[in-house]
Amino acid sequence: MMNKENKRVLQNLLFVVLGMFCFGFALVPLYDVFCEYTGLNGKTGVQYVSAEQLQVDTSREIKVEFLANTNDGMPWEFKALTYSINVHPGEANRVEFVVKNTTNRDIIGRATPSVSPGLAAAYFKKTECFCFTEQLLKAGEEKIMPVVFIVDPAINKNIREITLSYTFFIQPGSEDKTASQDISSLDDVSKLAINTALTQY
Repeated sequence: MMNKENKRVLQNLLFVVLGMFCFGFALVPLYDVFCEYTGLNGKTGVQYVSAEQLQVDTSREIKVEFLANTNDGMPWEFKALTYSINVHPGEANRVEFVVKNTTNRDIIGRATPSVSPGLAAAYFKKTECFCFTEQLLKAGEEKIMPVVFIVDPAINKNIREITLSYTFFIQPGSEDKTASQDISSLDDVSKLAINTALTQY
């Protein structure tokens, strides 16, 4: 039989093990959130809002290139309409991307942005971006999606080129979601017909 002191030590060890286990699961999403807000590892998916207007630095230019990719299994066509532009730090710039759902079904996608070099991510401010929300494209639908951004004048003067890239992923469960949305939009007679057909199998 264990005495009270040994039981207390064992309980404390169990709490430590449980705490470490929970922390391990929470570490990845916490790290992702940290990267989003700081630009670490090139992540930049947070909308920039500021009450003060940045001062435009007309004494220098930075070349910004744009890349568009789709993840394996994402059946969309996705490309940048502008491949590169030269910008002054502090000025607002607008570029556009085009995406097309090439399938015969509705799909919800989510774009993940990345900035290279990683040190530039914290100074790449997006005020408007399709990456802030999910994108629903109907079967065969094509959409023009703008991005408005500012390169912070505080960026290191040695950085003269920046690459902004996006990768589109299928939102997990999106096909089930769109299917339920399509059924909910039908009238009562159509819903009854579908439910009757389903119950026969």
